[in-house]
Amino acid sequence: MPVDILMPALSPTMEEGKLAKWLVKEGDTVSSGDVIAEIETDKATMEVEAVDEGTVGKIFVADGTEGVKVNERIAVLLEDGEDASAISEGAAPKAAPVNDDGTSAPEPTPTPTPAPTASAGPVARAGGERIFASPLARRLAAQNSLDLSALSGTGPRGRIVQRDIEAALKSGTGTKAAAAPAAEAPKAAAAPAPAAPPSDDAVLKLFDEGSYELKPHDGMRKTIARRLTESKQTVPHFYLTADCNLDALLALRAQLNSSAPQDADGKPAYKLSVNDMIIKAQALALKAVPEANASWTDANMVMHKHSDVGVAVSIPGGLITPIIRRAEEKTLSTISNEMKDLAKRARDRKLQPSEYQGGSTAVSNLGMFGVRDFYAVINPPHATILAVGAGEKRAIVKDDAVAIATMMTVTLATDHRAVDGALGAQLLKAFKDFIENPMSMLV
Repeated sequence: MPVDILMPALSPTMEEGKLAKWLVKEGDTVSSGDVIAEIETDKATMEVEAVDEGTVGKIFVADGTEGVKVNERIAVLLEDGEDASAISEGAAPKAAPVNDDGTSAPEPTPTPTPAPTASAGPVARAGGERIFASPLARRLAAQNSLDLSALSGTGPRGRIVQRDIEAALKSGTGTKAAAAPAAEAPKAAAAPAPAAPPSDDAVLKLFDEGSYELKPHDGMRKTIARRLTESKQTVPHFYLTADCNLDALLALRAQLNSSAPQDADGKPAYKLSVNDMIIKAQALALKAVPEANASWTDANMVMHKHSDVGVAVSIPGGLITPIIRRAEEKTLSTISNEMKDLAKRARDRKLQPSEYQGGSTAVSNLGMFGVRDFYAVINPPHATILAVGAGEKRAIVKDDAVAIATMMTVTLATDHRAVDGALGAQLLKAFKDFIENPMSMLV
């Protein structure tokens, strides 16, 4: 029988993607493992391999189609002896439910929900059991005045997730406005509703016609906007700033680079950058202050056993944060070569999701642009991010006399739920100590 080819989930959080290009056409014969298409996610372009062998009978989704849902049928393979008449002419199968973590969920058993009436009270769970819902679902419910107790969850163990809220909004289920309170209560002053952002039309009216052009948001820019807005709205940022003397680090870097072994063509085995040494210093600082190597969840403090350092890399249309895993265990030369490879593939949008998802901290360096200092936005699930400014000659006081030194200003942003002020200060001090005593990073 025909074998459906479904839109794959290329990462745990992927919900939809762009079918960038088919590498086969209808009538082509493919074997298991053959690359048949290229899929664009918000951060990378990835190849899709066939998992069965057969003939491409029909392609349902054309090249360049955006917003293709995970598990949506994109093509059909025919087995030996089958022809196009075996392909169902009906609509493509409905996408299978996907949990918040991207894994497939079983189809929920439909639960009839009584239509709300003006006299009906809030729907309570049988036995008064606790309502389980994801943080995003709770926030969407609050924003749209939905009663969670009236909804049935389709997530793991009946958890209410984003798609349940969206379905309720479409059907009108659980709308608090449709249900009268069980008993009269004193009316509290209504809190003012947050102002809605201006519409596109309202914004465009502010500019002279013909003085602009519209550039639609791509998937990456939408993802960056959503995640950073969510971070600033839900993560209590706390900032700490310190000045680091780079003179000893610059001297050691020059010595290490001059002593790098060379191949037959005279190419050195490595060329360390200041940023490579910053990555190592941040990793060792987290090792020295393990309580700060954490991530916050509603139920637990996630204590990381290794320093997985994300490094912000600017790419066309946005940025991405590839991760140096277990950076505290790696040599400076290994970090340097690995970072160059990750940055190149990031700009080519060839990173695998495992290479930019997760991590326990991040470094954002704008020093090469002459920026003295800035405040970076935390990228959850990280609890910290280090904003690095330019190294520059400054007048400092040393041994009660004015001296000239190369100084670098760094600002540590922390999630105050996981890393409070004193703990953040310990982490920043440990980082400063490694930068100003760089030989300690070689031990």
